[in-house]
Order: sequence, then C-alpha cells, then structure tokens
Amino acid sequence: MRLANKFALVTGGASGLGAAAVERFIAEGCAVCICDIQDEAGEKFAATFADKAFYRHCNVTVEDHVSDAVDAAVERFGQLDIVFHSAGIVGAVGPIATTPGDEWRFSIDVLLNGTFYALKHAARVMAPQGSGSIISMASTAGLMGGLGPHAYAAAKHAVVGLTKNVGVELASKGVRVNAIAAASMATPMVASVLTGDPTDLAGARATLAAVSPLHGRAGLPEDVANAALYLASDESGYTTGHTLTVDAGFTVGATFEGPAFAEYAPIVREAGKSGLDD
Repeated sequence: MRLANKFALVTGGASGLGAAAVERFIAEGCAVCICDIQDEAGEKFAATFADKAFYRHCNVTVEDHVSDAVDAAVERFGQLDIVFHSAGIVGAVGPIATTPGDEWRFSIDVLLNGTFYALKHAARVMAPQGSGSIISMASTAGLMGGLGPHAYAAAKHAVVGLTKNVGVELASKGVRVNAIAAASMATPMVASVLTGDPTDLAGARATLAAVSPLHGRAGLPEDVANAALYLASDESGYTTGHTLTVDAGFTVGATFEGPAFAEYAPIVREAGKSGLDD
C-alpha cells in the first residue's frame, strides 16, 4: 500500500480527474475527504467507500469553504498528509477583445484564487506538522501558448509559478509542493468541449486517441491519478517545486504526424550541398 496510514483532501473529487484520484488513493490505503459543489454526486460517491471517505461541500472560490474543509479533514482524520487540488473549469472562451470582464474574473477566481486558497490552508496545517504533499492541477496550457482560452492559460501559467514559489517556501518545513500539467483527458469537462455531451466519454476517448502522439492512446483520468499518486506518496520524497507533464510528449514537440527530419537523407551542408564527398 503506497499511501497506507495517510489522509488526503481532494477538491473537485466528485467527478473527472479528482474522482479518479480518490479511487486510486483509497486503493492504496488512504482515507479521503472528497470536496466538490456537486453534492448529490459527491455524497453518493463517498458512500461507496464506507469509512474510507466522506464528502464535504466546498466551493473553491470561497476561502472559508476551503479553510473549513481542511479543518473538517483534520478533525476527522487527526492529520492531513495530502491535498490534491483538482477542481477546475474551462472558463471564459473567445477572443481577448470581446472576453467579458465578469467571465474573466469568475474564471480566475476558480482556476487561480481557488488554487491559492488550497495551497494556503494546506500549508497552514502541514507546516506545523512538518510533513505533507500539496498537488495542484496545472495544464499543458500553463506551459505553452495557444492551448486553452486566455483566462485558463493565464491561470494555469500562474499555478506553475505558484508551485515553484510555494515549493521553495515550504521545503524547509518538510512540505512538498508539486503540480501536474495534463493534456486533454477523457473527462466530462473535455467531453463537453469535444462532443457537446459531458456524458459522451467514449466519443471523447475516440477523438483524443485519433490525434494522440502515442498513436491510438487517449489520455485518461487514470493517467493523472497515477501521477498524483506518485506525487502524494513517499516515492517522490525528494521532489518539490516540480510540474509533472502527463501529455504524451506534446510539450516537448511530439505530434501525431511525427517529428521533422525523422527519415534518413544525406547530410545537409553549407550552401545547399549534401553528402560527405566533396
């Protein structure tokens, strides 16, 4: 059991990436506080794990909700070893010149301020206990341009920066701070974007598999859950301030079509000459 005798809080834990992480953590011996705003789904999901999980309503844009959820987890478990902040939305969509200010602010509130609150209140309890792992969801859109809407990209770039800065601050306290930069995964949120139907996970998987650099292999919630498991466990005990990519190599240039210059040709030299013979 890689998380035996550990206790976690997962935001956005009622569906998608968060739910996959909850299942993976519990399978490895962890007890989990599942936080979300989808109360019916969250309560039902938590009930499937008996005493290994409980549900807590938490709107990550409200600092008191995040603080209270952390306190509830500590009260129930006696300690908090892992916080995986996976709650998120796509946010405001469209050209910068016509993006409504209220939609921008709401997007940043969920995607960035929510991350700040999770980091802040995880640190509040983990630093005094001298241990802990805080994991945030970044994105490939936080590492490159053009991969997401403007507010989403701005927020996810900020998450990468916060991960570095808070990682530096908390290192001396024994608390590790990391992030996961995932490409599009077959979740309800991505299915809604790709197919118009958040329940069409099969359609999302087919669409993602068709363009994956790893031919035929779509990104799955379980891929992110496995990355979160590594960062939550003692196996990553010497890793902090890091953003781990889960993207089939996309951010290093991998594409479905394959790389340029992958086929042999005689060496290309000066002034258009080729070959080694003069």
